[in-house]
Amino acid sequence: MKRSTTSEARKKDTREKIELGGLIVKAGLRYEKRAMLLGLLIDASRRLRGDEHERTRWTAIGAEAFGDDGE
Repeated sequence: MKRSTTSEARKKDTREKIELGGLIVKAGLRYEKRAMLLGLLIDASRRLRGDEHERTRWTAIGAEAFGDDGE
């Protein structure tokens, strides 16, 4: 049972990482350096702390982008 649970958790983790990578591609950042992408995400994470306006604004931008492809 434990092996099955571990395998399922690993599959779930892999799928999540693939989906997150897809977001990078969808945002048009596929060819950026990894250090720049990580810096961008860290900066965004810091900006989001306590800033609901920014969170709402970015969510609207993302929802609009997903609307372009039906996701």
